[in-house]
Amino acid sequence: QVQLVESGGGLVQAGDSLTLTCKSSGRPFTGFAMGWFRQALGAEREIVAAITYTGDTTYYADSVKGRFTISRDNAKDTVYLQMNSLKPEDTDVYYCARGNFEWGPTSLVTRTSRYVDWGQGTQVTVSS
Repeated sequence: QVQLVESGGGLVQAGDSLTLTCKSSGRPFTGFAMGWFRQALGAEREIVAAITYTGDTTYYADSVKGRFTISRDNAKDTVYLQMNSLKPEDTDVYYCARGNFEWGPTSLVTRTSRYVDWGQGTQVTVSS
């Protein structure tokens, strides 16, 4: 079983940056895509970004393109989400997750049900 632990959230002002970290323990996530999601209270969880195991292919939601960068260090079993130019609408709980696939079309990469291991989430709050 894979255990994922997110860290790095906090309270920042609009325009600031944060880097979220997701550390995996247990079974390594060798070969699998990883994703970052976010969820507001009462809303559905939505994908923010995803990355292949090798890191050579990424996906970003339109709302974060050009501002967020997903990366991973497989030697450390860690995935990162660098968030720049943060906006109040980025305020959410952020989750990392392991996919049960290597990669695929956007319709697969963005499907929440294809992510089988989840962290507990880290709160990001952006004040205006």
